[in-house]
Amino acid sequence: MNLVWFRNDLRTEDNTSLFKASQNNQSIIGVYCFDPRHFEETSFGFKKTEKYRAQFLIASVLQLKENLAKYNIPLFVYLEKPEDIIPKIVLDYEICTIFSQEEWTSEEKRVERTIKTKLHDTIEWQTSYDQFLFHPNDINFEISKTPEVFTAFRKKLEKHVPVRALETIDFNYSQNTIENTTRIPSLKDLGFEDFEIPIKTAFPFKGGEEKAWNRLEAYFWKTEKLSFYKKTRNGLTGKDYSSKFSPWLANGCISARSIYHEVKRYETEVKKNDSTYWLIFELIWRDYFKYISLKHGSQIFKLEGILQKDYEWSTQQSSIQQWVNGETGKPFVDANMIELKETGWMSNRGRQNVASYFAKELKLDWRIGAAYFESQLLDYDVHSNYGNWMYVAGVGNDPRDRKFNIDLQAQRYDPQGKFQRLWLQPTLF
Repeated sequence: MNLVWFRNDLRTEDNTSLFKASQNNQSIIGVYCFDPRHFEETSFGFKKTEKYRAQFLIASVLQLKENLAKYNIPLFVYLEKPEDIIPKIVLDYEICTIFSQEEWTSEEKRVERTIKTKLHDTIEWQTSYDQFLFHPNDINFEISKTPEVFTAFRKKLEKHVPVRALETIDFNYSQNTIENTTRIPSLKDLGFEDFEIPIKTAFPFKGGEEKAWNRLEAYFWKTEKLSFYKKTRNGLTGKDYSSKFSPWLANGCISARSIYHEVKRYETEVKKNDSTYWLIFELIWRDYFKYISLKHGSQIFKLEGILQKDYEWSTQQSSIQQWVNGETGKPFVDANMIELKETGWMSNRGRQNVASYFAKELKLDWRIGAAYFESQLLDYDVHSNYGNWMYVAGVGNDPRDRKFNIDLQAQRYDPQGKFQRLWLQPTLF
């Protein structure tokens, strides 16, 4: 029997692990673990996963369970550490092969190593790089020679390396009659109270594979908003200024390849322009931070960053709390931080500004800001989060080490103050 261990790949469409597991006609069981460590407070003082991410994750796992059931594949779900559960399942169900998505950051690798120490040597483990647009086996440079500057990275890939076709299973395990009494935890099980997101949120969507495809259908095919993406992507209010795919990508509810091939179909059937290219351009940015993470390893989590810059950083708690609570006195910063605190979402433009203010104006330890984003953001992705924070803090891949002029940014992107009023004067809405 085969076991597919799901982590940040919560989908049935274009899931390499699931595809590989379906190739040898053995029965399959899926496993997902809500790791209790992910809901505990870290050394930076924030829960690793706060309520917004938790709610989105629960919905995504629920959807995965329903979609796997269509193939008669059970999904066993636990609120336990993977290293405590997976070895038991391997024994109980006589698992021969474990399939999982390849991870390379330190915490994930530590868990994998611990699991392997508890398994018999005969158990095969097949991992697959499955979170990329351009597969690591297809790129035209060695990982160790990944260009440090994004433009060079992009130019090496976008016209020279093909994006792989989708991998879809078409097998129904009709004989799979394994009893599954496990249940998906509630918010309360994870330590949170139920809550409602304000109706003014720019991200009014739920987690799950079906919701990801519904969003793509609406943004591409029903409204053709994709044709205007480049013009609107720096927006701040409303659900359609950007694609909003990132939370589903972060949880693996949809693959970057799926989005890419849908863009290409859209270019053929509707329109090809700067906007359709720009969405692919953003997917390449996502890949870039994953390759930077692959190249530099745990250096992306260190204070000095990949540039090993020795700056003076502060950890002043009052300044950190003012930033977190949207009480800095900078209206544009505060509005974005309140939006994040109340919804788990913030625009790309907002993120760059609040991160720059945190690191360049307040000169606070950038890792604290990154940890808060990790806790709050619906679309937290370890590689993009730490890559972007290093970039903004001047210890990463920005060759210009820029600093945002917050007031000018507010004038340019919120000239009428609509966004700032939305979050700073809540009684008006």
